[in-house]
Amino acid sequence: MPYVLEYALILAIAVVMACIATPLMGRLGLRLNMVAVPGGRRQHAGVVSRLGGVGLVVGFFGALIASQFLAIPSADANEMRRFWALVIGGLLMLLFGLIDDRYELPPGREIVGYLLAAAVATAGLIILERFNNPFTNQTVILPILLYIPLTLFWMTGMIVTVNWLDGQDGLAAGVAAILALVLTIHMIRSEQYSVVPQALALLGASIGFLFFNAAPARVFLGSSGAFFLGYVMGALGLIAGGRVATVLLVMGIPIVDVAWTILDRMRHGLRPFHGDRRHLHFRLQDAGVSTRAIVALYWSFAAIAGALGLLLSSRLYKLVALGTLGGLTLLLLFYLSRDKAHS
Repeated sequence: MPYVLEYALILAIAVVMACIATPLMGRLGLRLNMVAVPGGRRQHAGVVSRLGGVGLVVGFFGALIASQFLAIPSADANEMRRFWALVIGGLLMLLFGLIDDRYELPPGREIVGYLLAAAVATAGLIILERFNNPFTNQTVILPILLYIPLTLFWMTGMIVTVNWLDGQDGLAAGVAAILALVLTIHMIRSEQYSVVPQALALLGASIGFLFFNAAPARVFLGSSGAFFLGYVMGALGLIAGGRVATVLLVMGIPIVDVAWTILDRMRHGLRPFHGDRRHLHFRLQDAGVSTRAIVALYWSFAAIAGALGLLLSSRLYKLVALGTLGGLTLLLLFYLSRDKAHS
């Protein structure tokens, strides 16, 4: 495999910078009173800084900047355009998340921010333009009138999914690290050597952050970290040759949980984005499952699903795996939601 030393350097930079920046940002969050206080749907112990996710962002961008000084040639004329869309959209989500961490914006305004970042991705050619039909194995190329709204939906959906996934110590960052590893392997196998650093930067930054976010968490992602993670994960899934099926497999449980939670809230006369404890990880916690066990369950499913995405050559088999995973998640949600309040 070429560029082994370059990749190792990028990964190391991301880990080290996140390890240094995360506790510093954690202390800054405490000084600025940008904290999460126990109560309501939050059941953690003590006051915890919500700025920890900025440390993850620092690790990611530090590694990404370093990658630009390495001699890894690109075969794609539009790669730098996508690179800047990744950077600008990520910074936009970071800024919007910081505002939310300070002022706790209403859900409607959050979605406006998501759509703005998704528009940046679309303008930068990070688009969901083509996919392979699992039944015919043929490539489907969508017209602009379809791929623009589909891309906006994809990016917005990923940001919402990761934001809602961030409810247990280490959960969202761990799943992000697994997806980044899966995409790294795919990029190397498909010889997309020049974009591998982007996935490695996310992998290393997530690992460095997890040293402080794993249970019991000393810092939280906050909206700044969660919004940023969702954007980057959604974008990398498209940059990596449109690995939509792979991302759906790894993120299968959180995505099904988002759909179920929205429908469940509407069924009970609540706003779709009303904050409560209806998410699967909260339901498991309320059923007596420990935080570490919940996180281990999510990480295991994500890792198994990612391995299936890499090992299964048939797209039809991937569709079957995705349907099976989604069905099992729905059954678990149905069982846990029977006659229980989660306000």
